[in-house]
Amino acid sequence: MNGVTRTPTSLSQGSQTRGGIGESTLRPDGTLKVTGEFAYSSDMWHEDMLWGFTLRSPHAHAEIVSIDTSEALRQAGVHSVLTYDDLPAEVKHYGLEIQDTPVLAHGRVRHHGEPVAIVAADHPETARRAAAKIRVEYAELPVVHDEESATAPGAPLLHPGRDDHHAEHVPHPNIVHRQPIVRGDADAAKARADVVVSGEYEVGMQDQAFLGPESGLAVPAEDGGVDLYIATQWLHADLRQIAPVLGLPEDKVRMTLSGVGGAFGGREDLSMQIHACLLALRTGKPVKIVYNRFESFFGHVHRHPARIRYEHGATRDGKLTHMKCRIVLDGGAYASSSPAVVGNASSLSAGPYVVDDVEIEALALYTNNPPCGAMRGFGAVQACFAYEAQMDRLAAELGLDPVEFRQRNAMSQGAVLPTGQEVDSPAPVAEILRRVKAMPLPPERQWETAGEDGSTTDVRALPGGLSNTTHGEGVVRGVGYAVGIKNVGFSEGFDDYSTARVRLQVIGGEPVAQVHTAMAEVGQGGVTVHAQIARTELGVTQVSILPADTQVGSAGSTSASRQTYVTGGAVKNACEAVREQVLELGRARFGTYHPAWATAELLLEGGKVVTDGGEVLASLADVIEGETLEADLEWRHRPTEPFDLRTGQGQGHVQYSFAAHRAVVEVDTDLGLVKVVELACAQDVGKALNPQSVVGQIQGGTTQGLGLAVMEEIVVDPSAKVRNPSFTDYLIPTILDTPTIPVDVLELADEHAPYGLRGAGEAPTLSSTPAVLAAIRDATGLALRRVPVRPEHLTVEPPAG
Repeated sequence: MNGVTRTPTSLSQGSQTRGGIGESTLRPDGTLKVTGEFAYSSDMWHEDMLWGFTLRSPHAHAEIVSIDTSEALRQAGVHSVLTYDDLPAEVKHYGLEIQDTPVLAHGRVRHHGEPVAIVAADHPETARRAAAKIRVEYAELPVVHDEESATAPGAPLLHPGRDDHHAEHVPHPNIVHRQPIVRGDADAAKARADVVVSGEYEVGMQDQAFLGPESGLAVPAEDGGVDLYIATQWLHADLRQIAPVLGLPEDKVRMTLSGVGGAFGGREDLSMQIHACLLALRTGKPVKIVYNRFESFFGHVHRHPARIRYEHGATRDGKLTHMKCRIVLDGGAYASSSPAVVGNASSLSAGPYVVDDVEIEALALYTNNPPCGAMRGFGAVQACFAYEAQMDRLAAELGLDPVEFRQRNAMSQGAVLPTGQEVDSPAPVAEILRRVKAMPLPPERQWETAGEDGSTTDVRALPGGLSNTTHGEGVVRGVGYAVGIKNVGFSEGFDDYSTARVRLQVIGGEPVAQVHTAMAEVGQGGVTVHAQIARTELGVTQVSILPADTQVGSAGSTSASRQTYVTGGAVKNACEAVREQVLELGRARFGTYHPAWATAELLLEGGKVVTDGGEVLASLADVIEGETLEADLEWRHRPTEPFDLRTGQGQGHVQYSFAAHRAVVEVDTDLGLVKVVELACAQDVGKALNPQSVVGQIQGGTTQGLGLAVMEEIVVDPSAKVRNPSFTDYLIPTILDTPTIPVDVLELADEHAPYGLRGAGEAPTLSSTPAVLAAIRDATGLALRRVPVRPEHLTVEPPAG
């Protein structure tokens, strides 16, 4: 699982300070996490603390006829029970883009597991038992569960009378958002095609399955406000939604990031934040809420399931003529980030290919299924699965190698997307395909090995693994390829920025930099990178990363592969501002005649340190002794603009990332079992600020894509009820399922980005899924147009007679 760094960036790397940019420095939280000593938000404790619990709807769509909390309130140990009618402020709804989600259900419930009431008690089991005593009378309503039931004449309206900025350009109130993209003339181009391939594809609902369910602690303050310690992805977006519902100004709601066990988009929406604060303010006591895994499946959004139809045409020499597609995403009961997911799905639906004539439509529905929103890949995952299947089918129709066909149509720098936006940084699509294909293939029949006991079969290397269901009979190998394109950063005119505060002072005789941002560290390694940036830009060794909270300006969300780019950019700029202050002090004191200062000055101006680093640090300490130098700066990337709601044209994205995979699988066609033997990846990251962390991100994203390919799906029945809200029935890859993942990292600098970097965390999640499916198709000859693949999809019926 080693990473191989290739093609170094041409941009300056700044000073050569140890532990700086380009080194694989160790994570400060790494040892604590692997030894189980790291403090997650669920580990928090406060004297005289109460426990909160949420009563959830057993129905997907029902009128709330009545709620009786009297029996729950009479239970010993219960301090408070709240329903919608007890909310203290006029604002009773929240949402990332559209404020359509009630804090507690009012009038009706719209999805299975929707919060109806909350309880605070002196023990978690007391709160749970009290919630069970709340009597809610429901009258079930017809369920909207797909496009047909959502848009049919007379269909129940999920949000009747809603009035928001999306209503004017959607054809039905049960459609959250719709984005067409039209460029060129797809119908005319079709006439030039020698081969036309159409296909319908389906993507199941995937869960983020992060480590550590939702949890937080709300502490009422003497000033009438509240301090919230929470595991989240976006402190300031939470604050923006929480404060109005509590009836408090934002400065009375103070938020501090607590230990986060991963996120992948699932912590971008609110879960229990408002509930904990409401109970704390009502009782006057600290209130802690910790979801179990069952509650967590209902408490956060999931990846949008999708139904997709594509049509592609190509000439006999393997050039794409046109593309048509329609992508229908199920957004569930509330909007969450569905409008932005639609924008991504539509604008990236052509993939990393040059195709001038396109006709695209993407939309998201309101249904009574679980709410869906952000998840790693954010709309591009669903499209990539479908368009990569199409590429394989076209290659087969034309008798071309699937990699060669992709390379003939691969975009490069200067290519124009269907939205009319030019790709103005390196786009090495053909090159990463070449590299991943050139990697050595793993040996055949790896299960044939002599063990100490004389056996010749290692069942761990077989489909079915340790369940010992096969010994190699009927096992066939397949190889498949895929490549994807993912945008980096928030898009479509969103004011995407980050803030960093950097302070430099002498502590214990040594210069120490302090970096303070509101960036949520959710496992991506930002705390490591920020320290590396400070060392590189300031020439110091000691860097302290202060806890993320709302006492500093917003850093935006830890999502969209944006934090290293945007918050890293803010830290870099703040360090540069502090560096200028140091230079002014140093020049005033030493001029250019002191040898140690001359070396330090060279370092701070971006040159290479050629003498003893201790001498440099000593001179820095002499300059700033007794001083506190500080800069607090916002940083913005170049602006984007919304896509036109009729044509889809617009400069909608900031940057693009590209990854390619080759999957090697072995399939037992009798039992329908799959073993992914290897998932090789080649990816351009612009500049690997921390190479080991970059490879880890690529391998993690690859594994998540593998999960969607062969095992992960939230099963929702026709009554819109979730049938598998636990890790007993919702399967994710374990170490036994995770294959070898060799990684080839390219570093082709993007001149628009700090250090030339390119967001890296999401792209491998796109291409790993279709690569696995391509390999399974290669092994079995089956069409397989749905993920995840189940065993019943893979068993090959013997020919009749």
